[in-house]
Amino acid sequence: MRSLLRLRTYAYPIRWYLAGAVLAALLASGAVLVTPLVLGRIVDGPIGHHDRAALWPLIGLLLLLGVAEAGLFGLRRVLIARPLAKVEAAMRRDLYAKLQRLPVAFHDRWASGQLLSRATSDMYTLRLFLAFALIFLIVNSVTFLTGSVLMLALDWRLGLIALAPSIPLILFCAWFETRYSKASRTAQDQNGDLATVLEESVLGIRILKSFGRQRTMARQFRERAQLLRATELRKTWMLADLWSVIVGLPELALGSSLAVGVVLVAHDELSTGSLVAFLSTALALRWPVESMGWLLAYSNEAGTATDRFFEVLDTPEPEPVRGTAGEPDGSGIRFTGVRFRYPDAPADSPDLLGGIDLHVRRGETMALVGATGCGKTTLTALLPRLYEATAGRITLDGRDIAALPPGELRSLVAVAFEDPTLFSATVRENVLMGAPDAADAALEKALATAQAGFVADLPDGVDTEVGEQGLSLSGGQRQRLALARAVVGNPPFLVLDDPLSALDVRTEALVEAALREVLADSTALVVAHRPSTVLLADRVALLSDGRIADVGTHAELLERCTEYRALMSGALERSVA
Repeated sequence: MRSLLRLRTYAYPIRWYLAGAVLAALLASGAVLVTPLVLGRIVDGPIGHHDRAALWPLIGLLLLLGVAEAGLFGLRRVLIARPLAKVEAAMRRDLYAKLQRLPVAFHDRWASGQLLSRATSDMYTLRLFLAFALIFLIVNSVTFLTGSVLMLALDWRLGLIALAPSIPLILFCAWFETRYSKASRTAQDQNGDLATVLEESVLGIRILKSFGRQRTMARQFRERAQLLRATELRKTWMLADLWSVIVGLPELALGSSLAVGVVLVAHDELSTGSLVAFLSTALALRWPVESMGWLLAYSNEAGTATDRFFEVLDTPEPEPVRGTAGEPDGSGIRFTGVRFRYPDAPADSPDLLGGIDLHVRRGETMALVGATGCGKTTLTALLPRLYEATAGRITLDGRDIAALPPGELRSLVAVAFEDPTLFSATVRENVLMGAPDAADAALEKALATAQAGFVADLPDGVDTEVGEQGLSLSGGQRQRLALARAVVGNPPFLVLDDPLSALDVRTEALVEAALREVLADSTALVVAHRPSTVLLADRVALLSDGRIADVGTHAELLERCTEYRALMSGALERSVA
């Protein structure tokens, strides 16, 4: 209940619809409970006295009660359907917005399938809980209490016999709830793991087919599916145990009530009509009692789904820095004592970046080189605050990026990653993510800069859908579109992570020539692995052992830095090979 109570924030705007649905269901259940009283009246009245004329009005009343019950239950669905769809949409919207605000480090730790299952299957579970389980937990509880009072009023002796199983049922349900809640959480987590395997298999289908690993992934999928199946079967056995107790004990009590009632009628201590009314009331309570097993089970699943939903929403976001970012002073990009370690790194491991001091002058292009794994990409990811620096300070033209709103910061810094990501959208939409308000002329210029002339040959030009992950394009084509996305808005600060790695020699030369014009108007930090990329830069910074080991022009570093010469000679040999 503590978990489910957290849903009240989302349920509050539709509280009157929920109240109306509960009221309609209560009135429908009331019609069900009135029916046994009418039956008892028929038996003791018209049937007992052979009064056919008095029978028809009571039969008409039974028909009216039946129509009212059906109509009220239908009204419940009409009242709640549309408002609950809005609640579900609001919860999905908040979850999606939270995922967008959370840092990249969060997404590094969480499997995408786990997040996907929270946004799909868990939302469906919560909507059904609010639409059905919550309402009938209230309605069936009230119906049971009202019916119990009616049975005791009709005959207290039979009522006590019929209600005798209540206490053991309550104790058994409490024991069941603890076990079932744990199993529900396990099943939902396993469902997320299964979704992760499925998503990775679909996205990596080319790799799987290329290396013939379909059976390996199929085995992983089968193993995860079998784990989920075992957990679901365990839940089913628990629910079967609960159901057998919930159905069995009341049936024994009902049989005992019938036997004692017959004896009482035989000794004229109870009228036949009262016995019929009592038994009809007891039978009318079978659904409220038996459904409690399913309602408890579903409520536990909804409780764990709520926990999983708020597990994401409760994840702390980076705290905004108090104070102002300052006024631009034209000083370019400056790293001062910047340190960084990944949040999940072992406590005894050294920082990946151990005190970076680097100044990229205004309008300058700085190439960042270093051995594989030294932290070049991580350092560039600190500029748009994809990761938060552990210590130190980063400024753009004198303005501290930690004090800049993320939206403003990312409008100043454009990024092109080495592994380009495209979305299931058109070429135009993918490129204009870098500047949504850019005109067609800017789009065409960006495509020209990136040497993306292939776009004109696509079926619908810039309005061609590139497919999921842009896999309908080659690696070089995807990289050129990612580069166009970075430069389309003429950003004052540009971060390029080895932007030419997937290009052939001829295209690389053309892109480099066009990039020189763009870089002339920007302050840029370029991760470089090849001498041709390094030559785009005004100066070069060598990253080694988590620090900037040397800074200078390409010629200066070749002359004085042994490590730089080794890096460049190896890169040159690879490019020639």
